[in-house]
Amino acid sequence: MKGNTKYIIGAVLVLIGIGFILTSSLQNNLVFFITPSEFSREQDKYANRTIRLGGVVEPGSVKFNRDTLDLTFKISDGTTILPVTHRGTPPDLFREGMGVTVQGRLENGGFKGEELLVRHSEEYKAPKPGEKIDYRRIIDSIKDTQ
Repeated sequence: MKGNTKYIIGAVLVLIGIGFILTSSLQNNLVFFITPSEFSREQDKYANRTIRLGGVVEPGSVKFNRDTLDLTFKISDGTTILPVTHRGTPPDLFREGMGVTVQGRLENGGFKGEELLVRHSEEYKAPKPGEKIDYRRIIDSIKDTQ
Protein backbone atom coordinates (compact mmCIF):
# COMPACT_ATOMS: atom_id res chain seq x y z
CA MET A 1 0.00 0.00 0.00
CA LYS A 2 2.87 2.40 0.78
CA GLY A 3 4.32 1.94 -2.70
CA ASN A 4 0.99 2.84 -4.30
CA THR A 5 0.71 5.99 -2.17
CA LYS A 6 3.97 7.32 -3.60
CA TYR A 7 2.67 6.83 -7.15
CA ILE A 8 -0.65 8.45 -6.35
CA ILE A 9 1.01 11.48 -4.75
CA GLY A 10 3.45 11.71 -7.68
CA ALA A 11 0.59 11.54 -10.21
CA VAL A 12 -1.35 14.23 -8.36
CA LEU A 13 1.69 16.52 -8.30
CA VAL A 14 2.29 15.98 -12.02
CA LEU A 15 -1.38 16.76 -12.79
CA ILE A 16 -1.21 19.94 -10.67
CA GLY A 17 1.96 20.99 -12.52
CA ILE A 18 0.37 20.37 -15.92
CA GLY A 19 -2.76 22.29 -14.87
CA PHE A 20 -0.64 25.25 -13.72
CA ILE A 21 1.34 25.32 -16.98
CA LEU A 22 -1.83 25.15 -19.10
CA THR A 23 -3.57 27.87 -17.09
CA SER A 24 -0.64 30.29 -17.21
CA SER A 25 -0.13 29.63 -20.92
CA LEU A 26 -3.79 30.30 -21.64
CA GLN A 27 -3.72 33.56 -19.65
CA ASN A 28 -0.67 34.81 -21.61
CA ASN A 29 -2.23 34.00 -24.98
CA LEU A 30 -5.77 35.15 -24.28
CA VAL A 31 -6.91 38.04 -26.50
CA PHE A 32 -9.92 40.06 -25.30
CA PHE A 33 -12.48 41.48 -27.74
CA ILE A 34 -13.78 44.82 -26.47
CA THR A 35 -15.44 48.02 -27.67
CA PRO A 36 -13.89 51.51 -27.49
CA SER A 37 -16.14 52.34 -24.50
CA GLU A 38 -14.95 49.29 -22.56
CA PHE A 39 -11.37 50.08 -23.47
CA SER A 40 -11.57 53.70 -22.29
CA ARG A 41 -13.29 52.74 -19.01
CA GLU A 42 -10.68 50.12 -18.08
CA GLN A 43 -7.44 51.19 -19.79
CA ASP A 44 -5.34 49.99 -16.85
CA LYS A 45 -6.78 46.48 -17.16
CA TYR A 46 -5.80 46.25 -20.84
CA ALA A 47 -2.62 48.40 -20.74
CA ASN A 48 -0.01 45.68 -21.33
CA ARG A 49 -2.17 43.19 -23.18
CA THR A 50 -2.92 42.48 -26.78
CA ILE A 51 -6.63 43.03 -27.38
CA ARG A 52 -9.07 43.15 -30.25
CA LEU A 53 -10.89 46.45 -30.50
CA GLY A 54 -14.15 46.36 -32.48
CA GLY A 55 -16.20 49.24 -33.83
CA VAL A 56 -16.95 51.37 -36.87
CA VAL A 57 -14.46 53.53 -38.77
CA GLU A 58 -15.44 57.16 -38.19
CA PRO A 59 -16.29 59.07 -41.40
CA GLY A 60 -13.64 61.64 -42.35
CA SER A 61 -10.98 60.14 -40.08
CA VAL A 62 -9.04 57.88 -42.46
CA LYS A 63 -5.57 59.03 -43.53
CA PHE A 64 -3.27 56.69 -45.46
CA ASN A 65 0.26 57.50 -46.61
CA ARG A 66 1.06 55.22 -49.57
CA ASP A 67 4.80 55.93 -49.27
CA THR A 68 5.24 54.97 -45.60
CA LEU A 69 2.13 52.70 -45.37
CA ASP A 70 1.04 54.59 -42.25
CA LEU A 71 -2.71 54.37 -41.70
CA THR A 72 -4.53 56.43 -39.08
CA PHE A 73 -8.24 56.48 -38.39
CA LYS A 74 -10.73 56.71 -35.55
CA ILE A 75 -12.87 53.83 -34.37
CA SER A 76 -16.18 54.29 -32.59
CA ASP A 77 -18.88 52.24 -30.94
CA GLY A 78 -21.36 55.11 -31.08
CA THR A 79 -20.35 56.40 -27.65
CA THR A 80 -16.56 56.56 -27.53
CA ILE A 81 -14.09 57.40 -30.30
CA LEU A 82 -10.47 56.18 -30.16
CA PRO A 83 -7.57 57.06 -32.49
CA VAL A 84 -5.91 54.06 -34.15
CA THR A 85 -2.57 53.83 -35.94
CA HIS A 86 -1.61 50.92 -38.15
CA ARG A 87 1.32 50.25 -40.46
CA GLY A 88 0.56 48.35 -43.61
CA THR A 89 -1.78 48.36 -46.55
CA PRO A 90 -5.41 48.26 -45.40
CA PRO A 91 -7.66 45.44 -46.66
CA ASP A 92 -9.59 46.13 -49.87
CA LEU A 93 -12.92 46.35 -48.01
CA PHE A 94 -11.61 48.92 -45.50
CA ARG A 95 -13.48 52.21 -45.72
CA GLU A 96 -15.22 54.82 -43.59
CA GLY A 97 -18.43 53.71 -41.92
CA MET A 98 -17.41 50.05 -42.16
CA GLY A 99 -17.17 47.67 -39.21
CA VAL A 100 -13.58 46.83 -38.28
CA THR A 101 -11.67 44.83 -35.69
CA VAL A 102 -8.14 45.92 -34.84
CA GLN A 103 -5.79 43.69 -32.87
CA GLY A 104 -3.07 45.59 -31.03
CA ARG A 105 -2.09 47.47 -27.87
CA LEU A 106 -2.46 50.78 -26.10
CA GLU A 107 0.47 53.02 -27.03
CA ASN A 108 1.04 56.76 -26.47
CA GLY A 109 -2.58 57.47 -25.56
CA GLY A 110 -3.94 55.79 -28.69
CA PHE A 111 -4.33 52.31 -30.03
CA LYS A 112 -1.56 50.81 -32.15
CA GLY A 113 -2.95 48.14 -34.44
CA GLU A 114 -0.92 45.10 -35.43
CA GLU A 115 -3.65 43.35 -37.40
CA LEU A 116 -6.64 44.87 -39.18
CA LEU A 117 -9.76 42.82 -39.92
CA VAL A 118 -12.72 44.22 -41.84
CA ARG A 119 -16.24 43.04 -41.19
CA HIS A 120 -18.32 42.62 -44.28
CA SER A 121 -21.93 41.85 -44.93
CA GLU A 122 -22.75 38.20 -44.50
CA GLU A 123 -25.66 38.58 -46.84
CA TYR A 124 -25.10 36.88 -50.17
CA LYS A 125 -27.47 37.47 -53.02
CA ALA A 126 -27.03 35.04 -55.86
CA PRO A 127 -27.95 36.28 -59.30
CA LYS A 128 -31.35 35.13 -60.51
CA PRO A 129 -31.35 32.51 -63.24
CA GLY A 130 -30.59 34.16 -66.56
CA GLU A 131 -29.58 37.46 -64.91
CA LYS A 132 -26.39 38.97 -66.29
CA ILE A 133 -23.71 40.17 -63.89
CA ASP A 134 -22.66 43.78 -64.41
CA TYR A 135 -18.90 43.31 -64.16
CA ARG A 136 -18.21 46.91 -65.22
CA ARG A 137 -20.10 48.22 -62.15
CA ILE A 138 -18.15 45.86 -59.87
CA ILE A 139 -14.80 46.91 -61.37
CA ASP A 140 -15.72 50.62 -61.12
CA SER A 141 -16.68 50.22 -57.44
CA ILE A 142 -13.31 48.57 -56.75
CA LYS A 143 -11.46 51.41 -58.51
CA ASP A 144 -13.38 53.98 -56.42
CA THR A 145 -11.98 52.49 -53.21
CA GLN A 146 -8.36 52.74 -54.34
